[in-house]
Amino acid sequence: MNTCTKQPHGPDVLVVGEALIDVVNSPEGVSEHPGGSPANVAYGLGRLGIQTSFHTSIGQDPRGRAIAAHLNSAGVELLPGAHRDSPTATATATLSTDGSASYHFDISWDPSRIARHFLPQILHAGSLASFLAPGASVVRELIAQAHRRCLITYDPNIRPALLGSVWEARSTFEDLAAFAQVIKLSNEDAAWLYPELTAEEAGKRILRLGPGMVVTTLGADGSLLMTPHGSVHVPAFPSPVVDTIGAGDSYMAALIYGLLARGTHGLTPQAQERLGRTAAAAAAITVSRKGAAPPTAGELSAWLQQASIPS
Repeated sequence: MNTCTKQPHGPDVLVVGEALIDVVNSPEGVSEHPGGSPANVAYGLGRLGIQTSFHTSIGQDPRGRAIAAHLNSAGVELLPGAHRDSPTATATATLSTDGSASYHFDISWDPSRIARHFLPQILHAGSLASFLAPGASVVRELIAQAHRRCLITYDPNIRPALLGSVWEARSTFEDLAAFAQVIKLSNEDAAWLYPELTAEEAGKRILRLGPGMVVTTLGADGSLLMTPHGSVHVPAFPSPVVDTIGAGDSYMAALIYGLLARGTHGLTPQAQERLGRTAAAAAAITVSRKGAAPPTAGELSAWLQQASIPS
């Protein structure tokens, strides 16, 4: 389906999900940065100039205030009720010598229900927020209410250490995927959810649930964009890797940025490739610098122009 026409005073995109503090252990020492996959997507959209609202749950503590200030710096609106009594969640990331990260989480997820109702063009949800009780029921309720009225994008961003069995997680994922028009997942996500399937086979299975497009990121091997009518492989852009934190979220934000312009109706291979290359460029820019630092619209446009790819 195409993106919806937003109601007056509503955002272009509503993101729902967790926000937390990334505590990064690296050879240079320990540092803290606002993070969480949905928060990174919201921040990335704000950096791209997209009017974005974010529904989350953060503490009334210094870490929660740091997250709010970070999001506000990109123009992201936190919906009322975001500040809760529980401490702000953390994810401790340990960086290896190749820039990849492993994580340990300290998180509870109990957001309020959205008190005001509006219709964004795109509703994005994902990550731990879609799996962890009790807040997962709030996410599902919101998606179920909105899926016939606007475009839904979903990124499960699997974190095995915080989930139950593969069967339970796959059941939750497929339940939510059936509401979405666009699913984005990594090859690691696909391999954990569907260990017996290749990334392409997993994509085909997910498409049978009803989405119009499934996007699987493949790290240095690029990404695979699949619709019921065919698939397109988009190579990754060569880029120096400082660290990989937030790369997938930058890809997701830029994918939404592209979808806002054209929706998912009648996606030709050329349109899929353009969406994939724009998202790949955003990820390449992000991995070239420290932390989850997605590009601005100007930086993304300049990268695409330098690569002779229409933005």
